[in-house]
Amino acid sequence: MYKIFIVEDDPVIAQAMKGSLESYGWEVRCADDFADIISQFVFFDPQLVLMDISLPFYNGCYWCTEIRKISRVPVIFISSHSDNMNIVMAMDMGGDDFIAKPFDLSVLTAKVRAMLRRTYDFAGSAHLIECCGAVLNVSDGTLTFSGKRLELTKNEYRILQLLMENRGRIVSRDSIMTHLWQSDSFVDENTLTVNVTRLRKKLEGVGLSDFIRTKKGAGYIVD
Repeated sequence: MYKIFIVEDDPVIAQAMKGSLESYGWEVRCADDFADIISQFVFFDPQLVLMDISLPFYNGCYWCTEIRKISRVPVIFISSHSDNMNIVMAMDMGGDDFIAKPFDLSVLTAKVRAMLRRTYDFAGSAHLIECCGAVLNVSDGTLTFSGKRLELTKNEYRILQLLMENRGRIVSRDSIMTHLWQSDSFVDENTLTVNVTRLRKKLEGVGLSDFIRTKKGAGYIVD
C-alpha cells in the first residue's frame, strides 16, 4: 500500500484530498504541525508528497528542499500561484509536478497514480529509519544528520541498519556478524571491530558522537 503525505494548511482542501486518495486504497496522512514538516515526513515515510506552496512558517519550496536532503520521494506541488515563475521555482527546488488550484479531484488522483506508477513500477520504494535526528535512507545507503549527508560502505550501512532497526535494544556482535555473513560479507571479530571503529569516526564527523554505544560483553546499542 502506498503512503501519501499531504502538506496543505487549508483543512477543507486537505480533507477532501485525503478522502479522494483513500478511496483508492492508499494510506494518507495530513500534516498537522507546519513548523516541523520533516519529523512528520520521516515518521510517516511516504512514497509521495503533495505540497502546497503557501504555508505558515516556511513555504513549500523550503520544505521540498529539506526533503531532498534525505529522500528522492516524488513531490507534487499544489498552489493557486500557478504563474510560470512559481512553477519554475517549484521545479528548481526539487518538485516533480505541479497542479494549479482550483483542481478537480479526479485530475489530482490521475496525477498521483501516474507519478506512483512511473516512480515505483521498476524500483523499490524508499524507506527511512530515523533515530536521534539521524535519518538512514535504506534505498541508497546514506545517512543524513543536520543537513549533512554521509556516504557509507556496504558493511557500515548494514551495521547501522541493524542497530537502528533495533533501537533501544542491545545487538550482539554475533548477531551483527551473522547479518553481514548472510549478505555475502565475511566478517570475523577483528574485522567487525575495525568496521565499527571506522563507522563511529564517520558519525562523529557529522556531529553524531556516542551514537553507537558499546555494552561490554553484550554488544552494541543505538538509543
